Amino acid sequence: MAVITFANTKGGAGKTTAVLLLATELARKGYRVTILDADPQHWISRWHEISGHVANISVIDFVTSASLPLHISENKHNTDYFIIDLPGARNPMLATAIGLSDHVLIPIQGCAMDARGGAQVLELLQYLDEKAGIRIGHSVVLTRVNSMVTTRALAIVKTLLNQRQVPVLDTAIIERSAFRDIFDCGGTLHTLDPARASNLDKARENALCFAEEIMRKLPVRLPAAARMTGPLIRSAA
Repeated sequence: MAVITFANTKGGAGKTTAVLLLATELARKGYRVTILDADPQHWISRWHEISGHVANISVIDFVTSASLPLHISENKHNTDYFIIDLPGARNPMLATAIGLSDHVLIPIQGCAMDARGGAQVLELLQYLDEKAGIRIGHSVVLTRVNSMVTTRALAIVKTLLNQRQVPVLDTAIIERSAFRDIFDCGGTLHTLDPARASNLDKARENALCFAEEIMRKLPVRLPAAARMTGPLIRSAA
């Protein structure tokens, strides 16, 4: 079992999109995923409502600082990955979620690089390390990257962050209309109609690369049923 928290105290960083992409790709591979929706916008919960049943995914809404540890304790026996979607603002829940996490993902827009919200999360992680000796794995994931941004430009951004000893995922999340479509239509990238979504193949490839990089960082043994039948390839919408 692994607990992953997505945190950026500034809204508009592409946090919830990254949550949904990771959750649906992990579920498609056969992992049991529980999303803890603590974001007051409730985008994940709304997506879940319009999607109906999606194989291997459970969503718990209206999560609070007090209920968060309880939700994890009550569901740890039927969950392989917990994914926590925090509010895009300064909130007391940040410290609680980080303390329960195996890894913290900090989404930062790859173009504007407005990283103030991400910096606040990094400062808290550094404080826990220096003052309490608590080290929690963390990474920046570049989000909403323009597909026309050159590889060289992204490499420069990653170099700047690495010079400040901030780990950055190799996979950036590209700005794709298909990522917005799943919030409007429900389901996953693999249930979207290719006729309605542009560059769907590229969107699916991007999401898969992102999920596989996280799985390498936080490997979890597949449930026995999934190992016997292989990764699930269908989601009911």
